[in-house]
Order: sequence, then C-alpha cells, then structure tokens
Amino acid sequence: MNLPFQYKELLWLLMLLPIIVAVYFYARYKKKKTFAKIGDAALVKELTAHYNTASFPKKFLLVFIAMALILVSVANLRTKIGAEKISRNGIDVMIAIDVSKSMLAQDIKPNRLDRAKQLLNKLIDKLSNDRIGIVIFAGRAYLQMPLTADHSAAKMYLASATPETIPAQGTVIADALKMCNASFNSKEKKYKAVILISDGEDHDETAIKTAEQMVQEGIVINTIGIGSPQGATIIDETTKEEKKDKDGNTVITKLNEVALSEIAAKGNGNYILYGNTEATVSALYNQLATLDKREVTDDSLANYKSWFQYLLAAAMLLLIIELFISEIKRIKKLKPVLGILFSFVGFSSFAQNANETIKKGNDAYKKNEYETATKKYSEVVQKNENNATAQFNLGNALYKTEKKDDAVNAFEKANATLVKPAEKSNALYNKGVVLQGNKKLEECIVSYKNALKLNPNNEDARHNLQLALKKQQQEKQKQDKDKKDKDKDKEKNKDDKPKPQPSNLSQKQAEQKLQALLQKEKALQDKLHKVNANAPNKQEKDW
Repeated sequence: MNLPFQYKELLWLLMLLPIIVAVYFYARYKKKKTFAKIGDAALVKELTAHYNTASFPKKFLLVFIAMALILVSVANLRTKIGAEKISRNGIDVMIAIDVSKSMLAQDIKPNRLDRAKQLLNKLIDKLSNDRIGIVIFAGRAYLQMPLTADHSAAKMYLASATPETIPAQGTVIADALKMCNASFNSKEKKYKAVILISDGEDHDETAIKTAEQMVQEGIVINTIGIGSPQGATIIDETTKEEKKDKDGNTVITKLNEVALSEIAAKGNGNYILYGNTEATVSALYNQLATLDKREVTDDSLANYKSWFQYLLAAAMLLLIIELFISEIKRIKKLKPVLGILFSFVGFSSFAQNANETIKKGNDAYKKNEYETATKKYSEVVQKNENNATAQFNLGNALYKTEKKDDAVNAFEKANATLVKPAEKSNALYNKGVVLQGNKKLEECIVSYKNALKLNPNNEDARHNLQLALKKQQQEKQKQDKDKKDKDKDKEKNKDDKPKPQPSNLSQKQAEQKLQALLQKEKALQDKLHKVNANAPNKQEKDW
C-alpha cells in the first residue's frame, strides 16, 4: 500500500499508542485500589467531593489524540501537488564508493576519500541527462540514495559519506555490487552502468563472480583505483596518529590494482587508475557515452505539500486545552492559612491596643521567639477571650513551646469564635496536627474530618487525614496480630501441660488398690494417735 508519508518506516511509532492506553487503565486501577484501602465509603466520598471524575478521561482522550497526531507528523504526511516532468535520453548510473578507513590514507592529497568525492562531483555535473544512485560500503554496503534525476541531492548525499557512517570495517565490494544491481530496473537489459571507486584493499573473493552475473543483466561495470601501489599510513582522525595493528605495527594500506582490473574486465567496463581529476572524469564520461541510451520521462522531482506542521499545531492546541481542564470542581477557593493570622477587628482604642499587641506577638513568632509570642497573645486573650486571631495565634505559639494540651484548648476557642468556614477549618486542622503529634490518633482523625466538612479544599487536612487513617489501620493490624500471637501462646501453654494418662488397670484391680491404700492410711493414723498420747506436754517456741 502506497501511503502518503515520506518516512513510512517511522509509522511503527504508532505502536506506542496501545502502551499509553494501558498506562491510563493502570492508573485508574491504582486509584480504585487506593480508595479501597481507606475502606470507609462515606469518607472516600468526602475526600473526593471536590474532584471532577469526568475530567480524567477527557484529559486522557485529548492527550491520546495529541500523541497520535505527533507520531503521524514525524512520518511527514504529504500530498503530491505536481511533478517536474523530465524527458531525456540517458542511462541509469549507480555509484559505489568505498568509505572504509583505508580511504583516509594521504598518498593522494588531502586523502583518498576526499579526492574520490571531488572526482564524483565533477562527473555528476557531466551526467545531466542520466539518473544517479549512490551506494556506500566498507564492512557492509548501504543504499545511500536510490536512482534519481535530482543531482543536487546526489551531491548532498555524497558529501555526507564518511567512515563513521558504517561501523563495520572492511571492503565488501561484492555486497556493494549486489546493492547496485538491486537498484536497477530488472526488466531492462541495458542502459545501466556501475562506477566503482575504491582502493580495492581486502576485497572479498566473490566480487568477480558477482560482476560476471551482473553482465548478464546488461550492466557495465567501470572501476577507478584510487591510491598508490607503494601504499601509505592511515591517520586516525580522532588521535591524529598513525593507525597500528593488534601487534603494534604501523598499518600500510596499498592499492590493489589487480582486483579492480579483474572486476572491470569481467564487467565489460574499464579500469582507470586515478592520476588527475579532469582526465579521470573525461575517461569515465567518454566510456559511458558509448552505451545505448533510451528516452524516458522522469518524475522523481515531484513536488509535495507537507502537512506535519498542521498536525503539530493541532496537537499543541489539544495539549493546551488539556491544561485548562481542571480535575477540581469549580468551588470558590480560600488559601489555607496555616500560620499566624492578622487581626482587623475595629478601630476602638481597645481594639487598636489588641492589634498592636498581636502584631508584636507576630513579629516575635516570625523570629522564632515563641515564648515572647505566647506572652503577647495571652495578654490579649486575658482581656478578651473571644479574640479569635489571638486565640488562633496563641495555639500556634503554644504548640511550638510543646504545650500541646493548652494549644488544643486555644484552637477550640478560636474555632468557636471564628465565622468564616475556611478559617474555622484551619483552626480544626491545626488542632488535628497538635493531637496527631501528641499521638491522639482517634481525636485527630475527628478534627481533620470536621476541617474537611467546613472546607473540602483544605488539602493539608486531606493529606494528614489520609496519613492518620493509614497509621490507624497499621495500629489495628498490629493489635490484631498481637492478639493472635497471645492466643497462640495460650493454646501452646495449654498443650504443654501434662495430661492424665489413661490407666491400664481393670475396675476390679483399681478397687483392690484403693482398698489397700485406705487400710494403710488407717494404720498410719492409729500409730500417730498412740505417739501423741504418750508424748509429754512441751511449750512451743515463739522465737
């Protein structure tokens, strides 16, 4: 199926979408499991009252569609809007260029590879009516560019060919020739040529056999030997030092003219030893000019309109919309006040004095002078017990000075006096914090629940309530375990007590033994009676 994507191979990224769906359902499962741990359905309803449950799937759907659009845009969806039709008389030319590290030798300046690229660039300029393709090879062969009439693209791909492009080193000429053969139209038996440029070093023995097979397909193979028979060292581009073999000897790479000549001979082409760029290009062009040409209409320079930018824009829009979908219901929020409060209770002289005293207490509290702050707040409370600000701040100061029972009392009075639900909720929350720190778990849970009833948006109360419930559950589990352990110990001790063994005597034998024991006891009693009767009276000692 001919999909309208420039990079069809990247469509496999769409396989990520099922993974995203799986993550979504796993997240929902974890949420349900967390709620189940709490156990109290009414409490769970209170804890989640301000959450908009419908927003979670909506947000996921937007993210899912956005991700799908992004993945599709990577493959570059495009539509053809026309093509530049080219009618020409020419042939198809595949260029196979060696990019192994031996091509970095500098017996031809600046090095063999750079000089080969220069030669091929000039040759491409001359082959204006021909389609050109590029194969690069070293230890493996790769199709760098399929046959096209876009010569500027050919030059661009040629410039990017380096030894780093192919990690496996060597000179697999046979693989390069096979790749070139596969790039041609197999239905045609002529109009096809290969230009192989290499130093021929360490070539594989199957290259000559491959050349013979390609001739049967109407392909002409020309080879260019680049380098010197005397050879040269290879300069490592990273270390700038001469390359060594495993034994520490300097590597010398030499041109293998024999192999390249045989390949050209078997491929019905010519072998050319590079000596001068212009002369080599002219020789190659003249040889290619002798081949039969046919008239073709090429539309490889088709014009396309890409749609990836529109897909990305739509994806960004969906992600922005997702950010504005809140999981919190539209409830008027009040920022939780967990520290000291500021008092504005009127403009009478008494109120002004109280405010000044509270301000002094606040200044001391901020400086961590909690004893001083406690005294200032207490002065106001002694004069007016209903001053909610003073009571609230006094509770905080008392808590900081470890007077937890007094702090609880102050928060209770503040709660009784405060009017706004959010402020009353904060007082109950602070009371819960003190009780929780004082290890009064049951009481702190009640306080947190009451705080949430007054202000469902009190996230601190919600968080601490969850911690307290978890702690309560852990303690209950520990108590149940201790009780089970004690019951097991009791059963074990019971089992360890000696049990009466069943008698092997018959009833008659048992009666006889009992009668004998009774007679012995009677005789012993008579004997003791006689002894006591004959004994003289003596005074018992009491010291």
